Amino acid sequence: MTDSLLDSLHINFDEQSLWVLNFALALVMFGIALDISVSDFKDLLKKPKPIFIGVVSQFVVLPFVTFLLVVLIKPVPSIALGMFMVAACPGGNISNFITHMAKGNTALSVCLTAIATLLAIVMTPLNLEFWSSLYGPTSEILKNIAIEPSKMIQLVFLLLGVPLILGMLVNHFFPSIAKKVAKVLKILSLVFFVALIFLALYKNRIIFMDYVVYVFWIVVFHNLLAFFTGFSIAKVFRLSSENIRTITIETGIQNSGLGLLLIFTFFDGLGGMALLAAFWGIWHLVSGLMLSSFWSSKTIIEKEEIA
Repeated sequence: MTDSLLDSLHINFDEQSLWVLNFALALVMFGIALDISVSDFKDLLKKPKPIFIGVVSQFVVLPFVTFLLVVLIKPVPSIALGMFMVAACPGGNISNFITHMAKGNTALSVCLTAIATLLAIVMTPLNLEFWSSLYGPTSEILKNIAIEPSKMIQLVFLLLGVPLILGMLVNHFFPSIAKKVAKVLKILSLVFFVALIFLALYKNRIIFMDYVVYVFWIVVFHNLLAFFTGFSIAKVFRLSSENIRTITIETGIQNSGLGLLLIFTFFDGLGGMALLAAFWGIWHLVSGLMLSSFWSSKTIIEKEEIA
């Protein structure tokens, strides 16, 4: 494998397909938001500690740990940039479902999804820029591409912020309709979105097959580290078992679909970045379901959460 070859490759994804991917991600977010209401926040805001820890775990600790991992293993520069991108994204679209399966705190998961989505409008571009600039090889890529953070902020707001706000408004004014639509829309939109990722990989299957083994182990280890990060932070602050499970999942299930869209839009489908984000999008479904299956079989021992 030649490092420079992977860094110079670009994943083929035409403009029409990119628009469809944009629409699919917005639709997934809208479907999730149909289940989110102001009442979800009331009880949790009385004890904001789990929310604060969840946000810090996602937007501060995970990017920092990712930086340490990149320095340690020194992957291909475009792969490293893909790792920074995934770590900069908010929690993934299926985290609420995975949390429910794992017998975690679904209300906390929903709350973190909403808050992380809104914070991602600013935090995702800033985290990507900050951590990538600290690592020499990825800093060079950023210099050559010269991204304007303001444009990335605008796109993230359109893809995540607008659907989130619209979905919550529909839920507030038309709760019965929102409940019916959400059940169908969340499943259909997610299947549609995953299908588009598979399509992107299929169109570029020759490139994917050449580098799948290299990308596979990095994604698996990075994802495992993300789960461990969330678990450790929640454990250190002595959260309840339900909240530990929730923050573990919220930290390990990243919205790699958002990352993939940003890569296609601002990095012209840069090979290593796109392969890592696309494979993460598939792998975290597998790892999340495995973890939730394990936890769903374990009895939760109720314990007073330390404030």
